[in-house]
Amino acid sequence: MKLQRRARRAVLVVHVAASACWLGVTLGLFGLSVTAVGSGSPEVAEASYRSMKVFSDWLVIPLALGTLLSGLLLSLGTRWGLARHWWVYLKFWLTLITTGLSILLLRPGINEAAAQASSGETVTSAGNLLVAPGVSLSVYLFMTAISVLKPWGLTRRGRKLRSADRKAVDAGNLRRTT
Repeated sequence: MKLQRRARRAVLVVHVAASACWLGVTLGLFGLSVTAVGSGSPEVAEASYRSMKVFSDWLVIPLALGTLLSGLLLSLGTRWGLARHWWVYLKFWLTLITTGLSILLLRPGINEAAAQASSGETVTSAGNLLVAPGVSLSVYLFMTAISVLKPWGLTRRGRKLRSADRKAVDAGNLRRTT
């Protein structure tokens, strides 16, 4: 299935917007976490954790899933393919892993921290909530860089498909198969 030009462009805009928003929300989570841990004030920490909860409840998962699904649609609907180029393949797996970790670990950790801070308890996972957005932010910036630079060339599958395309052209079949 190949996307038509308008559809491809629309999905690309959705993908770039969702990815940029996900990166921005993660930067916000990191900033709030630094504020919560470094403030020394229980009131500021509570406000930070409660704000992080709003971000994680309403933004993180929809943006993560939007990025994952639009990226998958782009890779399957364009010449890039899902497993033809190393940078696309790596981005898919990193996005899948970070989406899973956001859903399974980050959001529950933020919810627990917000509940502990709201009830006046000491937040037990403060260090994890500082590290997780920092690591996520690093991964998203890395994925942004490889999206722009497109390093590493073709995968084995990509080389086979390119070879098959060339053979089809040499045989007189001028219709591109990719």
